[in-house]
Amino acid sequence: MLAFDAEVFRWEARTQDWYFAAVPDEVSADIREIPRMPRGFGAVRVTATIGATTWTTSIFPDAGRGVYVLPLKQAVRRAEGIGADGIVAVRLEVLDA
Repeated sequence: MLAFDAEVFRWEARTQDWYFAAVPDEVSADIREIPRMPRGFGAVRVTATIGATTWTTSIFPDAGRGVYVLPLKQAVRRAEGIGADGIVAVRLEVLDA
């Protein structure tokens, strides 16, 4: 289980409100080292937990930031009171390892 604080940001390339949490550099490097089957777009399947909310999703590499990013779907943001920016405490478990 990986635990870290992550910056929340809105993806500017979309007109819809798509929000992500940026996985820190060191944690992203650790995830890159985990042997796993390759997936499209470099996705890594994970179970994510923020507060009392746990869900299964994928994280994706963000070339601009050089880290993985965790999509924050609207239901999670609402349940956990996550705004358009700030910091969230995240726990991740890589599923494809």
